[in-house]
Amino acid sequence: MGKNVKQKGPAYERSFVMVKPDGVQRGLIGEVVSRFEKRGLKVVAMKMVKPSLEHIDEHYPKDEEWIGRLGDKGFNVFKEYGIDPKKLMGTDDRKEAGEMVRGWLVDYLNEAPVVAMIIEGIHAIDMVRKIAGTTLPSKAEIGTIRGDFSVDSPAAANLEKRAIKNILHASENKEEAEHEIAHWFSREEIFDDYARAEHGVMFNE
Repeated sequence: MGKNVKQKGPAYERSFVMVKPDGVQRGLIGEVVSRFEKRGLKVVAMKMVKPSLEHIDEHYPKDEEWIGRLGDKGFNVFKEYGIDPKKLMGTDDRKEAGEMVRGWLVDYLNEAPVVAMIIEGIHAIDMVRKIAGTTLPSKAEIGTIRGDFSVDSPAAANLEKRAIKNILHASENKEEAEHEIAHWFSREEIFDDYARAEHGVMFNE
């Protein structure tokens, strides 16, 4: 433990965050990092990479429930706007639709470099997702990253047979965060042994 770095309590967590190709291409890297840092969260690892298709494929879960939820996200929007999913996507099966979307996600992350980072802090996983906004930008609240910088929707993305352009990825839960951090970073690339100057005031560190 480094100088002036207090032992972390059970509320401290780490979340994996990735600025996706559209966020990199639009020059939003600094904006994304700034939103987290202003909240008091700490960046403990960060790098720009151009991952292989194999690396990207292993990033995304392959279990049926997760894939089915991908399909549901689009179907729910279709239902809201009175769109026939079978007419738009060629299927009304949630798993089949989810597999299609997963494939588009893999292709999307291969379009340009991405910026991978580890964010640490109190309830970091929930805090990061709150700051990022819901994964569907068209439904994200103004004031969140996605709500401020994207208006994309499954209705538009699925019609064009592509992933939703939603600027960044953030771990959904502790298990996902642990998998993603280990997948993208070695222990030597993580620098958590420093103190943020204002944390003494914020957290009595």
